[in-house]
Amino acid sequence: MSVNRRIFLSGTAAALAAPAVSTTGAFAQEKVVRFTLSQDFTRIYTFVTSEYNQGQRDYFTLVNERGGINGYRIVADVSDHANDLPRAIEAYERGKREGSVLIDPLSTPVARALVPRALEDKVNLVTAYSGRSDAADGTSFPYVLPLSINYWTQAGLIIDYFRQIENGNLRGKKVVFVHIDTPFGKEPLPILQVLAQRLGFELLPFPYTPPGNDQAAIWPQVRRARPDFVIFWGAGVGQTVALTEAIRNGMRMDRVSSSVWISESDMDVVGREAAKGVLKVEPCVSGREPKPIRDILAEVVAKGKGAGPEAKVGTSYYNYGVQMGSLMVEGVRKAFEKAPNGPVTGPWLNEGLRSISNFTAEGLLPPTTVSKEDHQGGGLGRISRWDGAKFVPATDWFTANQDIVWAEIRKYSEEFRRSGK
Repeated sequence: MSVNRRIFLSGTAAALAAPAVSTTGAFAQEKVVRFTLSQDFTRIYTFVTSEYNQGQRDYFTLVNERGGINGYRIVADVSDHANDLPRAIEAYERGKREGSVLIDPLSTPVARALVPRALEDKVNLVTAYSGRSDAADGTSFPYVLPLSINYWTQAGLIIDYFRQIENGNLRGKKVVFVHIDTPFGKEPLPILQVLAQRLGFELLPFPYTPPGNDQAAIWPQVRRARPDFVIFWGAGVGQTVALTEAIRNGMRMDRVSSSVWISESDMDVVGREAAKGVLKVEPCVSGREPKPIRDILAEVVAKGKGAGPEAKVGTSYYNYGVQMGSLMVEGVRKAFEKAPNGPVTGPWLNEGLRSISNFTAEGLLPPTTVSKEDHQGGGLGRISRWDGAKFVPATDWFTANQDIVWAEIRKYSEEFRRSGK
């Protein structure tokens, strides 16, 4: 089975025809660091992939235009796995043959399927906002790196923000959790249940059938429950439908929060003014003010080397891509600090990624430190509010409830160590 793919390098977004064959010998002669970006452009995660991948590639182009890292250029091998496991595994295996030292599939089922291979092959598997939350434990998952706040941490941040609104006391309050009825949708429940018991609020879960394009029966029940706060937890169409129904059923937007999966594009669907006040977890700064985004506009987009529409530069999902791209490149930089002469391998990059310290990408990210124990990066995020035109921070960067989060992480990572599942 062949996989459509494009290789991007040397500071250009032009697509180069590339057959799905090994080119290990050719690339072994070049000063390159290869990443495999086999992601879902056509099936399930299309709501985020194009913007996220555009941000990654534009950041790599920025780095390459400036001479690369230690004289090495970043090569991004982009292909569409369409959330299909055989296609994703084929792309992974091809990348491994061709010397790729990192893969970012941006898909929970694909990431979970690749974990055993990545651990055995010592290829760095990036699982930003996807995959296993317990992969934050680097002692159990040395080659699986979320490099970002996992879903358990996101739930902990949201509840702590609600607590702050209520002057530190949620006792007797009702928190509704509307979620897609999948493992991803159910993932925050253990954290929310522990927090409900600890803080004394009532947790009311309302699952909906995937993909979530019909939630009409759920939201009148939510309205009748008279919640103090609402968390809606899904992706793609499930998010826009949930937000539309929340508005229709009179929920107070300043007490309704999403995980990271809500964007400017979703507001265009729902209605920018109607959604005013809604909250989200923000793992990095959105918009065009951060220096890396301004640099991309000036040094990449203005020169006609952007990887996609200029209008998408600075959206939440685009900036998530720049966030991950910057962390990958920082891992390369740290790897060269440790071993200037390489060789460029998975273990070489792993040493670099797991020594990232207090990295902010010039203000794009909260201070992020990745260690051999903590692959989440420290657990810092913030809550932002939609003001009708953009997301604006409602808090500074903060972390919360990490004792509960790490108890859950260790429980499942220890189980993985015992059973391999």
